[in-house]
Amino acid sequence: MQITSPAFKQNARHALDDAQLQKALGNVRGGFIDKRQKAVDALPEFDALRDSARDIKNHTLENLDLYLEAYEKQVTAAGGHVHWAETAADARRIVLDICRMTNARTVTKGKSMITEEIELNDFLEAAGIQPIETDLGEYIIQLRGEHPSHIIAPAVHVNKEQVEADFRRVHNHLAPDRDLTEPETLLDEARRILRAKYFEADVGITGANFLVAETGSSIIVTNEGNGDLTQLLPRVHVVLASIEKIVPTLNDASQILRVLARSATGQDMSVYTTLSTGPKRNGDPDGPEQYHVILLDNGRSSMLGTEFQEMLRCIRCGACMNHCPVYHAIGGHAYGWVYPGPMGAVLTPALIGIDKGGHLPNASTFCGRCEAVCPMKIPLPKMMRHWREKEFERGLNPATQRYGLGIWAWFARRPWAYNLATSLGIPVLGMLGGRNRRFSWLPLAGGWTRHRDLPAPDSRTFRQQWRERDAIKQGALS
Repeated sequence: MQITSPAFKQNARHALDDAQLQKALGNVRGGFIDKRQKAVDALPEFDALRDSARDIKNHTLENLDLYLEAYEKQVTAAGGHVHWAETAADARRIVLDICRMTNARTVTKGKSMITEEIELNDFLEAAGIQPIETDLGEYIIQLRGEHPSHIIAPAVHVNKEQVEADFRRVHNHLAPDRDLTEPETLLDEARRILRAKYFEADVGITGANFLVAETGSSIIVTNEGNGDLTQLLPRVHVVLASIEKIVPTLNDASQILRVLARSATGQDMSVYTTLSTGPKRNGDPDGPEQYHVILLDNGRSSMLGTEFQEMLRCIRCGACMNHCPVYHAIGGHAYGWVYPGPMGAVLTPALIGIDKGGHLPNASTFCGRCEAVCPMKIPLPKMMRHWREKEFERGLNPATQRYGLGIWAWFARRPWAYNLATSLGIPVLGMLGGRNRRFSWLPLAGGWTRHRDLPAPDSRTFRQQWRERDAIKQGALS
């Protein structure tokens, strides 16, 4: 996947001019926010569960090495194999080795952002192995040659007319008069194709919402059942997950599950919550003959013990982007890599570098909605500010911004100069604002005035207004 995060501003302008995308983004606002609120209101202990979920993950991250070792021990005891991947390249190589060991030609895949992160599909295709996405949204965007625009609704940017056109383009067996105008007929067509692929596949690859150290189990949550068929029907099941997906016990996982679906889709629980522990045993009617878990680091261990450690609590529910006004305006692809929205604005610079992802922490109104709805209480705005600080420290901001902040800092450290400058400057700007009290152009404010007018300030400074208000209050009290 080509990283276009450095071109975020251009991406955003293109997204704002895309009429079809703007129409589709209405589904995010209408399809998630009200449902989440209804589910939360129906559970009085929701905030207490958030506190519990946060504490579970904090404890796990403080003892991550111990729980990873315990998990590996339990997986091995159940007959599975654990592989450690420091980088994306390591993870791809391990997957390819497993596929070649089993002479796999076809691989079915459950929904997994980690496989997007390591660019697994392109890698397998280059090696002569066909990956088939089985989540409906992922299958649609695979046909389109795109990447997910949302972490739980990957095709939210696509309308049904586009899906019909893609099915008719790729599914050559379709009769011209076949009705594909309704969601139900589109779903039926996808099901016809994917059912056959499940039985053809030699290897099934899934991600994991949770890895349980107590039992060596992996847990996935889905609404389509595709994850179950992906891990049960092929001879080999590969779980590909990042190291922070560990939780200590099944009880801990159940606690977090109670906030996951409510935050993501407004459901009490997802339709399917599936646990897998090792390969099938004697007497099992189905299941894989081999069970492999690939634990990916890819930069996450370097976040431990830093101001960004709390980001590793993320359970990929998508609530932050569902409530983000910036995401509502531009969608997910504008962010230029795997993870969009507020969580991507924090995670992406950590994984690909602030030099490539530096625009993303700046793409925020700091309204705080992301932190307010996060089931894990991740302080996303605070961490975006940390990235802004690092960007400034490394001199990655535009020179005008750095010099402007330097001038402001000089005045801020000298109250007498600040008071003098504002007492002289504010009234002048107020008069220059004219009748409309707005500026369509202003020196050093071009980044704002290119896209919107800048309100003219009041003729009095904030401090002057505060003193007047305080005097009125004191007079009323006396």
